[in-house]
Amino acid sequence: MKYILLIYQDEKRWHEIGEGERQQIYGEFGKLKEQLQASGRYLSGSELQATTTGVSVRIRNDKELITDGPFAETHEQLGGYMLIEANDLGEAITVAKQIPLVRTGIVEVRPLLERAAEVHA
Repeated sequence: MKYILLIYQDEKRWHEIGEGERQQIYGEFGKLKEQLQASGRYLSGSELQATTTGVSVRIRNDKELITDGPFAETHEQLGGYMLIEANDLGEAITVAKQIPLVRTGIVEVRPLLERAAEVHA
């Protein structure tokens, strides 16, 4: 089963830490990615650019509303993701606990809804 690990971090705090600490965190991510790749469980992942580079899009009553930044004001912002293959939720949680930013942020673990491909005759 595929799981997405959504990585939330306080963006302000991330920019306040020193370059040495940031590189250590990137190194830990790299090691985790290598371990997951070696076992065939890593599917994809990426860090996201700052929330200031994004927009939120809504359509209500046929009217579009496009606003700068994320949808909600929160303490943590979505900063990246990992897409993995895991046997079950417990295994996905085990991986999530190894993500370095779980120590200062939040990692949301969600299974993907996989549907069988439609067959056209």
